[in-house]
Amino acid sequence: MTQWLDDIPVAGALSDDALAAKLGEEVAPQPPAVAQLYESTGKLSFSWLFGTPAWRHTSHIFGFIPQDGAADGSNGTAIQSLKTAKADPSLKGTRLRISLNGLRVADYPGGGIHRVLFNFFTQNRTKHGVDDVNFNATYRIAEGEHAAVLNYPIFIGVAPPETGLVIRCFTVNVKNDNDERFLDLLESDTFKLGLHLVETAQPALAPLSSLAVGMTRAIAERHRNVAVQDVYLGLDYGGLVTGARLAPGSYVAVQAPAAFLRSWHWTDWSYNPDTGQIVNQAGELMPLNYFILGITTLP
Repeated sequence: MTQWLDDIPVAGALSDDALAAKLGEEVAPQPPAVAQLYESTGKLSFSWLFGTPAWRHTSHIFGFIPQDGAADGSNGTAIQSLKTAKADPSLKGTRLRISLNGLRVADYPGGGIHRVLFNFFTQNRTKHGVDDVNFNATYRIAEGEHAAVLNYPIFIGVAPPETGLVIRCFTVNVKNDNDERFLDLLESDTFKLGLHLVETAQPALAPLSSLAVGMTRAIAERHRNVAVQDVYLGLDYGGLVTGARLAPGSYVAVQAPAAFLRSWHWTDWSYNPDTGQIVNQAGELMPLNYFILGITTLP
């Protein structure tokens, strides 16, 4: 990845003072005593989120829904840990379609309607080598709701390198009025078709990718705008138990406090195909930010 946004910190990595200066408003200090309580008890309870905004975390929990996902007994589709997903070697040499299949804004900075800028990164193998590819998209979501997106095309025809598929996603909460008007360009029909990739080298891809990164960087650095999520997925065909595998299905990235990591069980959650939402056994919505990426083969 020759170009990325590593030098732009997400909101969860900023101090209270730095975040207040960035947003142009006061922010409530984080309650460390409550966080320490969860570290000591290991109990998973979302009452902790009433003390700290869901967007003030840098860690994520990853889940996987196989393409032929089975019901989990609660009228939903079971979600498993990404660590337990099995690779599909038949994907080697195939061309893939990557789509956005869900985006929940349980809690982003500010309130009301959010404009979320997504930068997506992947690598595409051609006859002449491997190209870094970036694509931008923007979505309007009300606080506490889901974006009206399902099977939104991002990359069409991706040929992963021999080592597997690399995906990186970077979200920016846009509150600067001038930038919001600029993002209207990304809602045109041209961008809604996704980025089509082919086997041959595409000379225009490099400047287009640079433009996408540059746009994201410029907007993220502006006053009142702040990056919220930065997620990296390296999916291979097998190897270390600490890795993650490439297979057709849906990949779920949940922004969650680090204290939840050792107490999290995906069996507590399922995907409701009727509503496109992740819910618990009582049917309650997950009170955390997450997005879902779909990976399938081209017909």
